Amino acid sequence: MLTVHVLTGWDYPVWWDFLPLVLAYAVVAVTDRRGGTPDGQGVAREPVEVAVPVTGRWSALNSPADRTPSHGVHAHGQTYAIDVLAEPEPGARPAFARFRPLARRPRDFPAFDAPVLAVADATVVRAVDGQRDHLSRTSLPGLLYLTLVEGPIREMSGVHRLLGNHVVLDLGDGTYAAYAHLRHGSLTVREGDRVRAGQPIARCGNSGNSSEPHLHFQLMDAPDPDAARGVPFTWRGIGVPRNGETFEAAPPVTART
Repeated sequence: MLTVHVLTGWDYPVWWDFLPLVLAYAVVAVTDRRGGTPDGQGVAREPVEVAVPVTGRWSALNSPADRTPSHGVHAHGQTYAIDVLAEPEPGARPAFARFRPLARRPRDFPAFDAPVLAVADATVVRAVDGQRDHLSRTSLPGLLYLTLVEGPIREMSGVHRLLGNHVVLDLGDGTYAAYAHLRHGSLTVREGDRVRAGQPIARCGNSGNSSEPHLHFQLMDAPDPDAARGVPFTWRGIGVPRNGETFEAAPPVTART
């Protein structure tokens, strides 16, 4: 814009300086919502019934039972994704703070280090570890930092920086289960491993684009979240909990050997 001013002498309004940035954000937002797929939508099919990936008392957040796409975008196969937070008892999870404390340690949250289970007999097609578990973003300044600074940087760095440590399972019939924000060093499986329903595969953490320790779970139609579309799910015996709804997941029957 400075070049236009120098060449023409036109005293353009100051807000024009920000126009390229606004347009860039608009392009990113549209692309992100389409998800890089032909129609930008999740797969139109009946929900796939799978086991629950956690045990104990948990609550749902960003649930597809309330809206789709559940996280506001179709990108990365997230159309029917859900977040779950451990709530062993009312008040056990630290509440959101306006200013203090600015951040909390992952261990302050009951979800941290909780076992994460295979939802079906499957093959591990992706097992990514190595990212640290960062402090929570559960204050107003922390949430603004996550939304305005950290989140966009992670988005530009690739899907692995958004998901953090993660596992993708091939459930068969063109369905894949993704588990995100896992604890650093907790993965017990490698790519190519066969797992049984109910088998522990990792532990819940706070890696990637996460405000606090929780499990992000989704089904997809491809193993690569960058190319996948979301697939609807239902958890056996529970269904799909709504936002804020608590549910109790019984311990699984011992995995077959």
